[in-house]
Amino acid sequence: MFVIGGLVLGALGGGLRAKARGGKRADIAQYAAVYGILFALIGLFITIYLDRMLRG
Repeated sequence: MFVIGGLVLGALGGGLRAKARGGKRADIAQYAAVYGILFALIGLFITIYLDRMLRG
């Protein structure tokens, strides 16, 4: 769940950030993709960490 949430929030945040900076469509898409991947990876590490801690 953290992975999907991170992907969606990262893509939205990256797209909005590029749009605020006056980026064109390609810029917005690239920012959304990069931020989405970054936040999904962070969500993946959070998921792995929580899984290992809760199984203890």
